[in-house]
Amino acid sequence: MSDSPRIKELRLAASFEFTGWGSKSRLSLSEEDTAAGQKDVEAIKAGKVLGQFTASAIAGNAVLGSVFYALPAVVAVGGIYSPICLFSAALVMFVWRPIMEELASALPISGGPFTYFLNVTSKPLTLASATLLLLDYGSTSVVSAATASAYLAGEVHLPFPYWVGAVIVILLFICISLSGIRDSARFALGVFSFHATTMVILIIISAVHWGKTGNDQLRENWRTGLQTSGIKPAEIIKQIYFGFALGMLELTGFECTPSYVASIKDKQFPRVLRNLHLPAILLNCIVMLLLLATIPLETILGGANVLSVLSEQVSGKWLRIWIVIDAIVVLCGGVLTGIVAACELFGQLAQIRAIPALYLRVLPATGAPYASILSFGGFCGLLYASAAGRLDVLSLMFSLVWMNVMNTFPLALLLLKHNRNRLRRDKDTSLMVIFAAFALIFVAIIGNLVVYPTTLEYFAAYFIGILMLFFIAKDKSQIIRRLHWIFSQIPFLARLNKLRGLTETVRNMRKQPVCILVKNQEIDQLCRMVLYVQRNEETSCIKVVHFIDDEKGIPADFESNARVLDEAFPELTMDLVLIPASFEPASVAALASKLQIPTALMFMGCPNPRFPYSITELGTRIIPT
Repeated sequence: MSDSPRIKELRLAASFEFTGWGSKSRLSLSEEDTAAGQKDVEAIKAGKVLGQFTASAIAGNAVLGSVFYALPAVVAVGGIYSPICLFSAALVMFVWRPIMEELASALPISGGPFTYFLNVTSKPLTLASATLLLLDYGSTSVVSAATASAYLAGEVHLPFPYWVGAVIVILLFICISLSGIRDSARFALGVFSFHATTMVILIIISAVHWGKTGNDQLRENWRTGLQTSGIKPAEIIKQIYFGFALGMLELTGFECTPSYVASIKDKQFPRVLRNLHLPAILLNCIVMLLLLATIPLETILGGANVLSVLSEQVSGKWLRIWIVIDAIVVLCGGVLTGIVAACELFGQLAQIRAIPALYLRVLPATGAPYASILSFGGFCGLLYASAAGRLDVLSLMFSLVWMNVMNTFPLALLLLKHNRNRLRRDKDTSLMVIFAAFALIFVAIIGNLVVYPTTLEYFAAYFIGILMLFFIAKDKSQIIRRLHWIFSQIPFLARLNKLRGLTETVRNMRKQPVCILVKNQEIDQLCRMVLYVQRNEETSCIKVVHFIDDEKGIPADFESNARVLDEAFPELTMDLVLIPASFEPASVAALASKLQIPTALMFMGCPNPRFPYSITELGTRIIPT
């Protein structure tokens, strides 16, 4: 490519905007490189180890564990209609399941909404989804810890307030995470089995007790509920509606399943969703009905550990102790799940350079990502302190956060159908289902805000604050450029030789190269890919990579088009790299290792349905062409 002209002829805003002209090179992958790449691909395939039951257990602890904090929140507004509220809320997942199945089929990549948006739209919307996920994980850990502490405080006298116990639980699991002990599928399956067995025993014993005592308590609760809420149809509908909106809490945990979909065996993801959905319908509705048939409504509304009260009423102290142990074990598992999920999210954000690379560093002795763990622990502490340690406020905000996270799934699928419709998938969801999901979640969000409008203040404050931090971290070079301009306008600052330091800072930030994997020579497609990278990545170095087909050779206009783009974007250095190898996952992995560029910073156009490889195997990001 041509030699660099004088910078003043480029008429750029600042000297650091010109980074030099690109070069052309031919890079051969050795047998060792290919073998290493093949090993990485086989490791990805070998990672599909979770069957339907083990995969169900990981998220199942959060889904079925919600019985400990969802029922009190729902009965407070739903009253005697709580079983109807919970049942109607559980039916919502019949709309979400096909949406989640199609997304996982088209993009079988772990990470959930974050990775979906990363591959179907621009980075700003991706960071918004990451903000929601971080709030969700933080709320999961804090609510789980606070509920576990509250259950324990309701059974024994603690020498400190229950909020102190919640802090102790969070600190304990931060230490456990720093020690390198991680959540595992076997541990999750063990906890899930213990919890499921406990709930089955509680239901059976409670049903037998109900059969012996009859319906007197249920009739009394019905009369009490009618005296409180009235018998007007409008009042009944209003109560059921608000209970339905808060009943969404019983479904928390479903959003976690796509976060490890790459580890689930092929064709098993729909079964995982089914295994979580059907028990959630039965458990919450049946337990709520048994409570109304056994315990006075005043006691249920009194804030006691309702499942503990139920267990002692139907069987005695031994079952109550068992229930408390089960609650603490399951809820503490939720704390660890939140920490591990947050660490994975921080790692993915660091890989795409949305946050500093510090979050990829680990402790030498334990391999724990200390920056992620400590940052998340501090975030949980801030979240808990801002709510003044009130579990009811946190649970309500958790419900609002969860519904916004679930709203990202139909949005991601809508964008996928519009922007990446060529992707191969096993399911094709109707647009009517997608719009129905939007309508249902809108109705539920409005119901939450009408009942407890203050939760919007907490949600908005944290969402805006975290999103601003992400955008600041993403646009570091742009912020420094603004400082450069401000300093250049102030004479005494310009004379302090600070501008050169700012220029070097920007240059160093933008040295990390990214790869564009191209197949065709059409300049319009190349231009769209370059523009996408320029708008979404902080880099001044793009490597345009073409894998040479032995039969077709190099496209005729490929080099000239690349040279035109290099001159059209003087703020980018575009190196043309030709690879005499076939385009396959092993070659891409070998190239990533050779160039020291993670596949998360490699971009390719949307493949057609006949493309023989999975996006999971390639590990690259999909951008418009």
